[in-house]
Amino acid sequence: MVVQLRYNFRVTPDAAQRTALAQAFGCARVVFNDGLRLRQQAREAGEKYLSDGDLSKLVITQAKATEDRAWLGEVSAVVLQQALADLNTAYRNFFASVTGKRKGRKVAPPRFRSRKDNRQAIRFTKNSRFKVLDNGRLRLPKIGDLPVRWSRTLPSDPSSVTIIKDAANRYFASFVVTVGEDEMLPPVEPEIGIDLGLTHFAVMSDGTKVTAPKFLRRAARKLKRLQQALSRKRKGSNRRKKAVIKVARAHARVADTRRDWQHKLSTAIIRDNQAVYVEDLCVTGLGRTRLAKSVHDAGWASFTTMLEYKAARYGRTFARVDRFFPSTRMCCDCGRINDKMTLNVRAWDCACGSHYDRDVNAAINIKAAGQADFNDRRAQVRPGLVPAPRSEAVTRQNAARATRSVAGIAVL
Repeated sequence: MVVQLRYNFRVTPDAAQRTALAQAFGCARVVFNDGLRLRQQAREAGEKYLSDGDLSKLVITQAKATEDRAWLGEVSAVVLQQALADLNTAYRNFFASVTGKRKGRKVAPPRFRSRKDNRQAIRFTKNSRFKVLDNGRLRLPKIGDLPVRWSRTLPSDPSSVTIIKDAANRYFASFVVTVGEDEMLPPVEPEIGIDLGLTHFAVMSDGTKVTAPKFLRRAARKLKRLQQALSRKRKGSNRRKKAVIKVARAHARVADTRRDWQHKLSTAIIRDNQAVYVEDLCVTGLGRTRLAKSVHDAGWASFTTMLEYKAARYGRTFARVDRFFPSTRMCCDCGRINDKMTLNVRAWDCACGSHYDRDVNAAINIKAAGQADFNDRRAQVRPGLVPAPRSEAVTRQNAARATRSVAGIAVL
């Protein structure tokens, strides 16, 4: 199996390189907006949809020959072509969503890019002849040699690199590499089901519980102080710009800490289990409830995404169980579906005489349902789908704390 991955590294450009990057960001943004404007004007005039080739000639080749867009020739042509490729991809995704070919949430039409956007990015492909030098620097055309903070080596030659500037004024180089079967892990016997929650971030079918770190809650006091300081600054002043960067850096620190913790936990789970089954939670819907802040702080969607791509990379099995499957109310021994339970009920007794921890029972049921779905068994392993109340997807914040954790993972 061949998997494409992204490797992100921090880069530290000097003043001249930051100026060159800002120019490249601006040129890519102008090409994107010009292409979007031409297609919108053609649609309003009832004209034929502009093809990718015709659009490239108009907004890049012919635009460079005009006085208003002559400065487009000061940056790499690959950057401009890739900006136009992003516009074409956005249109294709929009059309696929409208026609129903693209599953999931509806995709909106492309919007104009702004120089005030929190994230600016440009992409270089192989034909731009970017190169990682022997001294560890990244050579980019018409920008220079950027110092890179390497934390690990690339598994293969990158096919493209994206230079990103985030809201905290940090620069990153994102390499796209391809990994093959040489990274497959040796097979193991255990399989596991995972029930995700708030008090316990993850409860395993073997009884292991991982306490939710709540990174955003822990940083709330500092974020509050920085936001208050920002609100006192006069709009348009230099001090307000500095305060905005301080707030962005504080939020970036929270996101980086959460991402690092989730990477360590997901890697440990994939390494120790041959198959991983999780519940397909509707995070978007839960983000509209009174527990929205806690739901977004948990980061269930990013964690399950990590499990999915790491399972594909290392030769493991990953599957999602339907979100309407009543894993909490169903007895894992007799299969009986009990009445609805409030969130303060953390343990319950079944009519068959079994006593269960609420979350552990749900994890066991998720594992059994995932195995049945993945193996495509026709046996009646579980009952039909029963709509579950929205409140069953979360747990109370004041529930009992976990007594066990995953080995090697720091639980805060």
